[in-house]
Parts: sequence; structure tokens; C-alpha cells
Amino acid sequence: DGLLDANADANHAADPRLWEKLVDDAKPYAERTRVALADRLQVARPSVALMSTAADMDNLAVVTRRHGPLTVTVLATAGAKSNAIRTGVDAGAYIEGADEDKKPAGTINIVLLSNIELTDAALARALITVTEGKTAALEDLHVPSTYTSTVQATGTGTDSIIAVSGTAAPRASYTGGHSRIGELIGKATYQAVIEALGKQNGFFLP
Repeated sequence: DGLLDANADANHAADPRLWEKLVDDAKPYAERTRVALADRLQVARPSVALMSTAADMDNLAVVTRRHGPLTVTVLATAGAKSNAIRTGVDAGAYIEGADEDKKPAGTINIVLLSNIELTDAALARALITVTEGKTAALEDLHVPSTYTSTVQATGTGTDSIIAVSGTAAPRASYTGGHSRIGELIGKATYQAVIEALGKQNGFFLP
């Protein structure tokens, strides 16, 4: 959804069999879901940040990390057995608007919540920190690429992140790994992805 002033965010789960039946109707279905949620919450439809997944919500992982005035919570759902990829190695066949064969889909969806205010730059940098934490988890779990079985996956082809700024002080403009807030983001993400992949797919640390 890009950068927006959201009134709500959601990770919408639907059974894998539904996604298979939707085929070309997946995007309109997701938009209908956004509209229904906005109407139910009585907020503007464009102000709902939405992700979708076929992972079971019962396998949600929630991890909180704190240091002094800083609190970070990461919520993750994860499936990496059907379309795990190694970015920079695996090919991508999908071209938006073209008629391409559909591939089985898994996804790692992450919601990052911060109690402190994050600038737009900090929100953007947080996406990198979250991605690094997620990839570290995949590597430590030895999750292979679905397409190149001899290499480790760095994610799936449909991963999503929603990063939410808080309002408390101190205000952060940097969320990289050298910052305390970045450390908390990375550690919470790593642990949440580890837990979610264990619950959903049976991937566990050696």
C-alpha cells in the first residue's frame, strides 16, 4: 500500500483452497476484504493497510522486545514450503498484466509496531531491518529455496511488511542495526519468524 496515514492494519488469512479457486480474482477479492473491514471499523477505505496470507492465524507469533523507553512488537505469520526463493538466484516468471502460469503460494507477513514515533525515513529503514531479521531466521532454520534446492531461501515471493509508528518520545529517524530501536526490531522479527515457521511448517532450529 505504500506510505499512508492508516487507521487500521490487517493480515487477512484465507484457506489455501480459496486462493486456488480465486486465481485471477485474488486482487479484487483482497480489495473487497479491505472495503468490508473499513466499513465494519467505520474508517475510510483507503486508510486500511492490508496484507493477505494462506497461513493459519492460529500459528501467529507475537514477540515483544523492550529497552528503556523503547518497545517493539512484531506479529508474524509464515509459510515457506511452496514458494520460498533466494533473491538474486531464482528466476521470477510473473509479469503484472501478463497471462502467466500460477505458482503455489506461501508467504511471510510481518507487522511491526513501535511505541515511539518513527519518521518516514525510520519507517523505510525499518523495512530493511525487518527483512534482515527475517532472512537471518530463514538461514538459521536452513529453509531451502523451493526453486533451487541447493541454496538457502531469503524469503518468499509474496512477503509483506507493515511498519506502524507510535507516538511516544524519543522520536527516531534511524532504525538500522546500529541503533537500539533497530536492534529490538531485528531481534523481535527474528524470533517471531522462527516461531511462526515452526508452528506452520515444522521448521525448527537445529
